[in-house]
This record gives sequence, structure tokens and C-alpha cells, in this order.
Amino acid sequence: MSLALRQERTKKCNRTAETAETAEKKPLNLLSDLRVLPPPLDNTLFELRRGSPKRLRREGGRGKTSPCFHRLFEGGVTFAVRRRLTLMAGAAIVATALTVSAQRDAAAPRATTIVGADVADGTGAALRRANVRIVGDRIVAVGKVTPQGGDRVVAGSGLVVAPGFIDIHNHSASELTSEPSAATQVAQGITTIVVGPDGGSPWPIGEYLAERKRQPAAVNVAVMVGHATVRRIVMGDDFRRAARADEIARMALLVDQGMREGAVGLSSGLEYEVGGYAETNELVELSRVAARYGGIYMSHIRDEADRSFEALREAIEIGERARIGVEISHIKLGTVGVWHKAAQAIALIEAARTRGVDITADEYPYNAWSSTITVLVPDKRYDYPPSVEKALADVGGAANVLIVRHAAHPEYEFRTLEAVAKDRATTPVDLFIQIVKDGGAGVVCTSMVDDDMRAFYQQRWVMVASDGGIGTRHPRGAGTFPRVLGKYVREEGWLTLADAIRKMTSAPAARLKLRRRGRIEPGAIADVVVFNPKTVIDRSTFSDPAVLPTGVEKVFVGGELVWDTGKAADARPGKVLTSGGSRGIAGRIRPATARRTQRD
Repeated sequence: MSLALRQERTKKCNRTAETAETAEKKPLNLLSDLRVLPPPLDNTLFELRRGSPKRLRREGGRGKTSPCFHRLFEGGVTFAVRRRLTLMAGAAIVATALTVSAQRDAAAPRATTIVGADVADGTGAALRRANVRIVGDRIVAVGKVTPQGGDRVVAGSGLVVAPGFIDIHNHSASELTSEPSAATQVAQGITTIVVGPDGGSPWPIGEYLAERKRQPAAVNVAVMVGHATVRRIVMGDDFRRAARADEIARMALLVDQGMREGAVGLSSGLEYEVGGYAETNELVELSRVAARYGGIYMSHIRDEADRSFEALREAIEIGERARIGVEISHIKLGTVGVWHKAAQAIALIEAARTRGVDITADEYPYNAWSSTITVLVPDKRYDYPPSVEKALADVGGAANVLIVRHAAHPEYEFRTLEAVAKDRATTPVDLFIQIVKDGGAGVVCTSMVDDDMRAFYQQRWVMVASDGGIGTRHPRGAGTFPRVLGKYVREEGWLTLADAIRKMTSAPAARLKLRRRGRIEPGAIADVVVFNPKTVIDRSTFSDPAVLPTGVEKVFVGGELVWDTGKAADARPGKVLTSGGSRGIAGRIRPATARRTQRD
């Protein structure tokens, strides 16, 4: 051994002995003594036997006794000091064991077992009695599974366990920041929302999703690229015309950007002011871009009234030419002239599906739609009395038009167009024209019939969606999913419970290529709702649209409780769900030829 090395070891031994002798003079304090315990005692375990050290373990020691032990135990350190060192070493063992145990407990994933519930697994299969165990963010067992020690146990007798509901058409993009608890959403059992429908989306997509990652909400979120959004960026205020080829090319670059940044598809709102001027070819070219990333084309079609069938044919054409999956938003027949013609619309879509067009639809469970007042006039001649008069007649009259938002005259809100016109001694037509001049209004219009709604819901390719969201002034914003379960399953018998849940879970999950979501099965992500099938129902109304439903007992997102017996929880476990062909916020762009699947 070199002289320098011997001198260094001697210094360490001296420090060790001095520390031990000092320690003899004060009471034993576990934490402070362990902090000052120097080498080699902090990594050496020993016991005192008849005044001599016996080596138990030391890294690389191979049974040899350290010179420091001879310095301490044979070089004159008192028995009291030796005892002190023994206690300190023993304390180190105990403290280490306690620390490791505490770290193991802290690192252990949370676990929940739901016992004795009826499981609707999301596939449409018949319900079955089973226990469901969740560990961390995954479902790990379904069936005769026993709760483990430390599990949170949820008594499920009389309740149904289902996958969390996926709202494929939701308008809560900005509200997730101001109300991250999303109480009106999770109270319905919603665990995932898709924002940016009807052609309007946040922009840039990447920045929006980055913000959602920095400030997660109670629900998962995915986003569409809005056609009107990119159209307005390219065309500015000069949008009331067909786009030129170079403008379409610039829009295509923006759609490509949005898809690379994580969007799940392209949405359009062709009854609205900006998108309504686009020609079919423009929509085909932009849809082709979304298709390269495995996205879908979701459309509020060009007309939901007298020209509904023409508008459906256009959506089918876009799907065929762009080779993209098509989602018809809030399918409806919304004027007197097309009432009771759902069978014809279904036949049109079925024929397209038969020849290979990938087309599905969604529907909300109310006979009244909500939009801007200008949507009533399909020819966009809002100041032309004959057009306005016909528009009001088509929806059954001004008594069916409820004003729910009007900044210029808030006193009009939650009153019908007919009632306000009467109070102001004017005609509904003149009042309509004045409201548009004053900045427009949000309206709810009762203009659908039950037999059409029922016919659409009973198609396997029609899902449940709200077209609502946080703060929506329509009862669908707080009541859609419980209304289907309570009114149209339990009371009216339009659907079986198993099929209704499929329309809320695995069907939209498959549409969006959401892997491991939308089902109750081992390995699935633990987005789970527990509800009472005998009491679940909506309570929101047109005059009070934010009233929460009843019957939804517990909601888990990624295994964390976000709704518990009538109250929003504090957890914010929501994830950003991005296109399988994107790089999302951080990651590599997949080749355009790669298989497209959705990321969790």
C-alpha cells in the first residue's frame, strides 16, 4: 500500500473515532447521528462481541477487518463508545428499512376494486355480474377478483360499471382552462371530449395541446383542425367566395401542420358563415391531408333542413374522393319539409357503406338544436323578408325559436322570437332582421320529431354525442348521456342498455382509433363510470340548462376519482390524446405510410 493511501486511511479513521467519541457525550438522535456518521461506518454493519468487532458485511470486504475497526476497537476507544457505535449502526439499519418501506408505499400505484356491480363492457354484450380491479391507470382484472390490502373498495350492488363516456362532439375548448373540474361533463360520466367541431378550432393546435398538458383538466381531450379556422387565416375577411387553388394549397399546409401537431381530424361547419362558401373540391383536398395522418372528416353538413339529402350526398362524396372516414355531426332532419323521412336518409348512408364508404354519425337526444340565429336562413339573405319568413315557417313558426344569448338585448334571453316580437309590437320577421343587424344571437330551435330521432339512434353506426360542453345554453351541455340512459333506454325502450353504452364508448373510441379506451377489460385504461340504472336521468332544461344530472355515482379518469357521489373531486388526471400520425407536442413524425393508430 502506498504511503499516501495509508495516510488518507489514517485521516479517515481519526475522523471516525473523533465522531464516535463526541457522540458518546450526547443523547442518541436517530436522524442527526445518521447524518454525521462517516465512512466506513455508514456502509459497514457490525456487532460488538466481547469487546471485539466481528465483521458482518462490507462492500468488497471478503471477511477482512477494516483498519478503522482496529483503530476504534483495539486502539483504545472505550466500551461505551463501542456500544454507541453499535446503536448507531443498528439505527442505520432500522432507518434504512423504514425509508425503503416508505418509498415503496409512496411508489405503489393506487388501487380500487369495484365489487358486485353489473359490468357493461362497452362492446354491446349483455351485462354480467363481476368485480373490476383498477391498479394505477389500468384495469387489471374483471371477474372473480378479490380486493387486495390497501384497495379502495367500491360497493357496486345495484350499480352498473361501464367505460367512461367519450363525447366526440364537444364545445369546451376554452372552458377547460377556466373550469378544469369540468363538473357538467364528468357528472354525466364523460371522461374524454373531442373539441374543435363544426369547423372552428383552437389555433395553433400544438400550442393548445401544450397548454392542456401544462394545465390538465379532469377529462381527456382531443382536438380537430377547424376548416373555417384555417380558411379564415388564409382568406381573411374575403371569405365569401370560392377559394383559389393557391389559397387551397395554403389551407392544406395549415391542415398538415395541425395534424402533425396532434389533431385527430378535420371538422367543417358548412351551414355557417365562413365554411359555407367553400366548394366541395376545397373540402376534398383538405380532407386528403387529414387522411394521410389517419384522421377523420367530421362535418356539420351544408344543410340539415329541406336540402338535407343533397348535403348528405356531398359528405359521402368527400369521403369517397378523399378516402377518409366521415362523421356526420348531430344527424337530424330539422324542418317540416323533411320530417318523418329518416328512412330515406338511412338508406342513402347504408348504400354508401355497402360500397365501402367509411361513414358514421352521432346524435344528441333532444328535439331542439342550438346554434346562431343566422343558421335559420340557408340562402344567407338575412335582411330579405321573404327568405326570413320562409325560414321561420320551415321550423314551425317563431314560437319554436328560443333566444338564449343576445349581447345587445339580454332581456330577450330565454324568450321566444314570437313573444319578444309581440311585446315590441313588431313582426317576428322584422325582429329577426334587427337582431342580425345588432350582432346576431344564439338560439335554440325546436324542429325535430321523435320518430326520426329514434330511427337514427337505432342504427348501429350512430353514436351518442352532446354538441354541448361547459357553459352551453342548451340542456344537452349537462344532460346528454344521462338522458339517453334514463329516458331513451329505461323509459322509452329505444335502445338496450348494453347498446346505448356501446354508442357512448367503444364506438367513438374505434372511430377515433383510441387504443385501450372504451372497454372494460384487463389492460384497458381505467376511464370508468359507475351509475345507477334505475335513477340516472338528466335534469337540465331549456330555461335552466346547467342543472346537473342524477344517478352517476363515481367517475374515474386514468384510475383517479374525478366525480364522487354528486361532487367533483380535486384530481386533474386528463390526458392529451393526439393523432397516431402526428408527433404531438414532442416526438417524431411517423412516415405517411405507417399504420395509423391513436396514441393514448
